[in-house]
Amino acid sequence: MKQSGIDHFSGKRVWVIGASSGIGEACAKTLLLKGAKVALSSRRAERLNEIALTGTIEQSLVIPIDVTDDAQLQDGYKTILNAWHGIDLLLFVSGVYTPLRAAYFDFKIAEKTIDANLLGPMRAVALVMPEMLKAHSGHIAIVGSVAGYSGLPKALAYGPSKAAIINFCENLYYDLLPTGVSVHMISPGFVATEATAKNDFEMPALISAEEAASEILTGIQKGEFDIHFPKRFTRFLKFLRILPYPIYFWIVRRFVKI
Repeated sequence: MKQSGIDHFSGKRVWVIGASSGIGEACAKTLLLKGAKVALSSRRAERLNEIALTGTIEQSLVIPIDVTDDAQLQDGYKTILNAWHGIDLLLFVSGVYTPLRAAYFDFKIAEKTIDANLLGPMRAVALVMPEMLKAHSGHIAIVGSVAGYSGLPKALAYGPSKAAIINFCENLYYDLLPTGVSVHMISPGFVATEATAKNDFEMPALISAEEAASEILTGIQKGEFDIHFPKRFTRFLKFLRILPYPIYFWIVRRFVKI
């Protein structure tokens, strides 16, 4: 059994959470240009209003939310239901990243990271899934990270949050495949965004947010579950996952100079 893709985005109802910058912004702009109806969500209302200008007035809804706030998410989804009676695609891109290593581990930062990066997507999925199950159709796409593949430096909270997203998506796929609802697990490598600008080390195979958006939307259209890019980097990291730990840690220490 293979899950379905999306033939075209024209007229499709898409909720992009995390639309105000980076990958989310690039995806939202591309979707608007392709004729989709896009609900734009993030905490930055002013920026969302600017992005909405990419399309027509009828195409977009601007719904400012904080993904850690249950009430805001619920109110946002009600706004979409009132306007469009449902969505065809939930694209959850929102996330936070603060570099952390053991020497300066801050639990409060870790707690905020898990709340935004793991519980945030779970809140959104819990909202949209009942209507999708009733319709026996729909798409749930969640942006994780290759940092979730295995332990990497400076990701003491970010990495675990993304590892949990991988597990969450795998479980969703298994449960939803017979129902007609498609799941897309998105694992980018290094993408030039506000988040990666915090890194003070060389980022191999760095790509633009626009390139990332193209990979994501193409993968969703094809019905892919495991959308990862750029392949020259992500395939290497997938290979590292199967190595014995002594070899894995040796390679990381040798090639990651931080």
